[in-house]
Amino acid sequence: SMESAQQKVDLSVLKSLAGKRLIVGVIDLADDSPVEDVETLVARIRNALEFVDADRLILAPDCGMKYLPRAKAFAKLSALTKAAAKVRAEL
Repeated sequence: SMESAQQKVDLSVLKSLAGKRLIVGVIDLADDSPVEDVETLVARIRNALEFVDADRLILAPDCGMKYLPRAKAFAKLSALTKAAAKVRAEL
């Protein structure tokens, strides 16, 4: 797995793992991070898809959501669900 929601993460390293199923974190879990809008998550997913085949990509938060308030965690996962559906419709 790779946490990629942080800025300046070079996802090109994923090319070396071709053929593997990869979990890529696209939700930022920093204490001060806002709930991402769907388009931000769509961009992160598209970025990952440049290096990982769609059938091998598993989307996830950057890490555990244990420390987030429940409502914020739910909102972030809801946005991820919508973003994944949007990208899936494009494939």
